[in-house]
Amino acid sequence: MDLVLSGLAQGFSVALDPFNLFLVLAGCFAGTLIGALPGLGPINGVAILIPIAYSLQFPPESAIILLAGIYYGAEYGGRISSILLNVPGDASAVMTTIDGNPMAKAGNAGKALSLSAVASFVGGTFSVVLLAMFGPLIASYAVTFSPSDYVALMVFAFACLASLVGANPVKTLLGAVIGLMLASIGIDANTGVVRYTFGIPDLLAGIDFLVVVIGLFGMAELIHLVEQQVTGRLNAVKLDKSFVTFADLMRVRWTVARSSVIGFFIGVLPGTGASVASAVAYGTEKRVQGSPGSFGKGDVRGLAAPESANNAAAGGAMVPMLTLGIPGSGTTAILLGALLLFNVTPGPMMFVQRPEVAWGLIASMFIGNFALLIINLPLVGMFVRLLTIPQQYLTPMIAVLAFIGVYSVVSNPHDLYMIVGLGVFGWLLRKLDFSLAPVILGFVLGRLFEDNLRRALSISAGDWSILVTSPDSVVLYILAAVVVIVPVWLGRRRTMAEGD
Repeated sequence: MDLVLSGLAQGFSVALDPFNLFLVLAGCFAGTLIGALPGLGPINGVAILIPIAYSLQFPPESAIILLAGIYYGAEYGGRISSILLNVPGDASAVMTTIDGNPMAKAGNAGKALSLSAVASFVGGTFSVVLLAMFGPLIASYAVTFSPSDYVALMVFAFACLASLVGANPVKTLLGAVIGLMLASIGIDANTGVVRYTFGIPDLLAGIDFLVVVIGLFGMAELIHLVEQQVTGRLNAVKLDKSFVTFADLMRVRWTVARSSVIGFFIGVLPGTGASVASAVAYGTEKRVQGSPGSFGKGDVRGLAAPESANNAAAGGAMVPMLTLGIPGSGTTAILLGALLLFNVTPGPMMFVQRPEVAWGLIASMFIGNFALLIINLPLVGMFVRLLTIPQQYLTPMIAVLAFIGVYSVVSNPHDLYMIVGLGVFGWLLRKLDFSLAPVILGFVLGRLFEDNLRRALSISAGDWSILVTSPDSVVLYILAAVVVIVPVWLGRRRTMAEGD
């Protein structure tokens, strides 16, 4: 503990340097704006800023502080378009749309934005505390996860997914299957076999996640708004001055605590990321509460769970990067490259050889979380005013953001047609009362599941027993069975009791 405290003292002396403090605040503010733009997200924001930081010859600790501020600032910002426009800023914000957007439509946009900011703050701060205290120890355990353990983790995530949205598990399952089918498009990396491209060269590399999420959410929402305008059923969204109350915070206190723990530990596992953490946290919370009727309709717990989980996962992903030199997510892979660019080698020795970088980054994350809370809460009223924009202007604005966000990243005109096609498909799914969240999560989890299943079977030369030989795998399979079977059993007991 003395080593941690002395390290933090050195870190705060670095982070509170006026220049570095300015970079923390600038990174957090810019990250919030980047995260709010549909399609950009933290990974693109960090990638865009690296050449600027390098060309200005920032010291390594200053550069990583700026880039990290962009990272967790974007995690905050992703909730803004998710709640107000039903368009996720990035993958981790998909779950936020489920209860956040209904709250906004019900006239509680201010409450939703302020509650999500507080939940994000708690999740992010919790993860930084654990990073400082137990980072190396947790990372050493996380890297023992084998491909078969990751397969079990994905099975557990799918089990949580089964309870995500709505009262119709069949449609939830079908949505996840659609996502799995979309994830399988392109060249199989293991065999070189072309799958489901229909002779279209642009599909050989598969469909980019950004195209899927913007198409199914952004364009589908645009088509839905146009349909309501044409049919005259478009209701004006109320401009509210609501704000999170103490009663709301008390109601979600255990939700935020549980989700922060889930988010951090899933974030530590290399390759999982905040999107998996937010999905598992949401599904777990829905199971724990035992009152799924309000989830998906604007439940504050359904908003707090993914928001605290995805910010905790962002901090958790820093653990293997800093302590072992293994990126925990796509964004931390970019940060890892940035450190190497500045001649800093992440790993166990970084805390000894370059403590000003390691501890300065951790201290800046403490400051950044407080800064983001201070920045975001006063701006709630300004964000809510987006809802007062007339729909005839809001609709093309969503379209412009969607197209610019995608083209700035993929630079392929074909993907713009894909967005429109997926938008029509997403609109049809909405008409059929399908939730789009299982489709997106099936797409994300499907790729992770297939990659790790292939690796596990390659290691065992095709012996499927490798999937159940690890104690960690067995525990995860048991947990997956519990989250599926126990609610069904409790529901039958409740039905029988009501019948008596």
